[in-house]
Amino acid sequence: MVLIHGLWLHGFAMLLLAKRVGRCGYPTRTYSYPSVRLSLTENAERLARFCDGLPAGRVHFVAHSMGGAVALKAAGALPPARRGRIVLLGTPFRDTYSGRRLRTWPGGSAIVGRCVGELLDDVRTAPRNVDVNPFGDCDVGVIAGTGRIGLGRLFAPDLPKPNDGVVAVEETRVPGMRDHLVLPVSHTVMLVSREVAHQACAFLCNGKFDRARAAGASVN
Repeated sequence: MVLIHGLWLHGFAMLLLAKRVGRCGYPTRTYSYPSVRLSLTENAERLARFCDGLPAGRVHFVAHSMGGAVALKAAGALPPARRGRIVLLGTPFRDTYSGRRLRTWPGGSAIVGRCVGELLDDVRTAPRNVDVNPFGDCDVGVIAGTGRIGLGRLFAPDLPKPNDGVVAVEETRVPGMRDHLVLPVSHTVMLVSREVAHQACAFLCNGKFDRARAAGASVN
């Protein structure tokens, strides 16, 4: 299982989550990538090459925020037999409203970097109303948050609700995903939440989230 961080972060940010998710029995590795300097495609190619060097037969991903977009592209480049399950945590797939707004600020394009830039380009050119999983036979589970505390609120105060403070819930929906769970956590708190770690383990092991455990949370 490979854990992948989001924009502006480093693999160290995933260590606590890796420790917790690793308790479900999968050997874990954290992965770092230059989220600003390289494009989404370049980072995905690097991740795919990293996975090629792993001894495991199947490779599973747990990815936060922009790291989820990198993981999805990388999974598409892996041989079908090696594609495991993918858990996305607050990943903007359909759009990133806060990223789009930040890019309009002076110097904003340089701040968000090439990875977000390519994601926004992909969103603009993608066909609408497509519900077919574009990542082949990958089992994709998505966790979104409604904590509404995050940097995205600073440069996008009108960020569509519900949101986790950076990414709107609606932006996290991936065509063909197997499960989608909404928890009352913020974008950053996902990385330290025991509930998020438990739900990630549940999807990796069973291909679905533990909805009984998520009682009291907003679940879709």
